[in-house]
This record gives sequence, C-alpha cells and structure tokens, in this order.
Amino acid sequence: MAAISAAEAAHRAASDRERVAWVDEHDRPLGGVSRVELRERRLIGRGTYILLFNTAGLLCVHRRTLSKALYPGYWDVAAGGMVLEGEDYRLSAERELAEELGIVDAQLTEHAHFLYDAPESRLWCMAYSAVSDAPLVLQPEEVLEARFISVEQALEEAHRLPYCPDSLAALERYIKRPLAAG
Repeated sequence: MAAISAAEAAHRAASDRERVAWVDEHDRPLGGVSRVELRERRLIGRGTYILLFNTAGLLCVHRRTLSKALYPGYWDVAAGGMVLEGEDYRLSAERELAEELGIVDAQLTEHAHFLYDAPESRLWCMAYSAVSDAPLVLQPEEVLEARFISVEQALEEAHRLPYCPDSLAALERYIKRPLAAG
C-alpha cells in the first residue's frame, strides 16, 4: 500500500476517534463507541449508502483515498459512511452526501435496510438514492476522484477493479427492488 501524507494520517486518526452508533443484531441502539473500538471488537454499527445519479441516469462512482481504514483506494458506488452516535440514518446520509460529494438539498429516497456482516465490518445499513446535476465538490480527505457511469458499467468494473463490497451490497438491493421516488 502506498504511503499516506501527514494530513491524511491526521484525518484518519481523528476519524478513528469519532463516536459512532453501536447497535445490536436487531438494530437496537446500545450507545456509542469509537470507530476503532467498533472494528477491533467486531461490534455492529450503522452505516448509510447514497447512490447518487444524474438526470441522465448515470451513477456516481468515486475512488477512496489511501488513508481510509477500510478499502483504501477502492472504487465506491455510494457516498456514505458511519452513523454518528445520536444521529439517525437520514441525517447521516444527508451529512455524508454533502461532505463527500458536496451535494446538498437532494431528495433522498429510501431503498433498503439490511445487515452487512463481513470479517472487516458489521453494519446495519440504510441505502438511499438521490438525483442531482449539481457540480461535485469532492472531500479531499476521503475522495480521490469521481465520475458518472452506467450501473451496468459499474457492475462490470467490479469484476476487475477493487470496489467496496458493502456499497455493492447496497447497489444490489437497489437493483432488486427500487422504490418509486416521491
């Protein structure tokens, strides 16, 4: 793995100290813990995934920075992240979409609530979609680059490029049962 800058290391350390929502196997709140404690103890947290489309129907994919604790340098089909202690899913999704891609005031449509349980991450997830043609403003600490491509192209690329498996799980649920906007 490539070396990260001092600024990226500082961002990662601050991120690891953030208190995130801690829940049980049924998504009932248990309190808050640091991100690093959540990972180290294999506790269950909450995460949000926002599939951002433009009005042409193309999906925004972005590449994560090398300083990310999980999936550094991977491509991601969704903006999003950990729900903070005391925060609900929708507020987290709005915050993450604004922070990572600079998109504010986009209407979020809820699609799926599911448990993602993998060796590196255990999360109750809420998947949303949003449509916006606003210019992207990438958060340099978290996003290296972004582009809009078809869902089919993203799924094809996921077979040959490193893509985040948790956000692919959110995309798969969106494809299987999208809800009408409204």
